[in-house]
Amino acid sequence: MTVGTHVLGELYGCPKDLLERKEVVRKIILSVIKDAELNSLGDVFHQFKPHGVTGIVLLAESHISIHTWPERNLAAVDVFTCGEEGDAKKAFELVAERLKAGNVTRKNIDR
Repeated sequence: MTVGTHVLGELYGCPKDLLERKEVVRKIILSVIKDAELNSLGDVFHQFKPHGVTGIVLLAESHISIHTWPERNLAAVDVFTCGEEGDAKKAFELVAERLKAGNVTRKNIDR
């Protein structure tokens, strides 16, 4: 029995300016949640110095998290949705698209 979909992946070749600041990363992730028709229950984003971001959004469907390394043009993304609601694969694709990833690796896991 499957209870959800978990997508784990790395986004390579993202422009540094999209990964450096929490305000930018948060705006992108929240827009993905809206467009993927997910339901945010709250979020926390942390700004590292001199740059880089870690963020997580608690979803009614489960969660989405991101960790960025602007100096490597890299973001690690984790999207988990359970039940009939939400589409983890669609949300992951939207993050990759909006961060303008040049190369994407991912693992889809049925939970």
